[in-house]
Amino acid sequence: MSFDEEDSIEHTLLVVREVSVFKIPPRSTSGGYKCGEWLQSDKIWSGRLRVVSCKDRCEIRLEDPNSGELFAACFIHPGQRESSVEPALDSSRYFVLKIEDGNGKHAFIGLGFNERNEAFDFNVALSDHEKHVRRENEKETGETSDSDSHIDIHPAVNHRLKEGETIRINVKHKPSSGTSMLSAAGLSGSGKPKTLSLAPPPSGAGKIRSPLPPPPNDPVAARLASTSQGVGQRAPKENMKQTNPSTYLSQLEVCL
Repeated sequence: MSFDEEDSIEHTLLVVREVSVFKIPPRSTSGGYKCGEWLQSDKIWSGRLRVVSCKDRCEIRLEDPNSGELFAACFIHPGQRESSVEPALDSSRYFVLKIEDGNGKHAFIGLGFNERNEAFDFNVALSDHEKHVRRENEKETGETSDSDSHIDIHPAVNHRLKEGETIRINVKHKPSSGTSMLSAAGLSGSGKPKTLSLAPPPSGAGKIRSPLPPPPNDPVAARLASTSQGVGQRAPKENMKQTNPSTYLSQLEVCL
């Protein structure tokens, strides 16, 4: 393959069916272009857009969708993307292209996409071309070593079992931690139960209580209660009287 034939090889990176071209006013400020200043009446053409890679040069071609006739072309040389394609300041769907007639004359036109994803693909296509040119230049200058460009690919190993093959797995039994549970329950690991000691019942301090309370209005119980209260309290000596035991017993017999 000759050098001329290599230059004639083209790779189409992107095709957009319909785009709009506008006649734009001169740049008002040094900051950039604003598509809001372009009027709908300034639309001069609509048709197909193609991004083509021609070795180290990228071309943006505006063509008639039916006949393929070229309306205008924007040439992007290496490192000159910013001067050839400039995005609008107020919208991501509009750009300004520097078109050339091949005789040294150039002009600036406005380019508009109908959808944002088309404008996004347009930027990606231009970036892919720049990356491709950069890699080719690195290969020619030898900046990248052979070890970096060479990728060692090992053949894939088939780990599937053939018919009739089996897999044997040895599983070691781990002793269960039953000792800790037995010790927590009060049992030793040897299996011998420990003697469980029960707390003694609360002492009654020698007091015997009647299981049932005495019936109401019981004269005997009333006398016993008044007697116990009198014993617990000390009256003055001049008011204290000694009770005859025989008299107290005779009263109990009469009551019973």
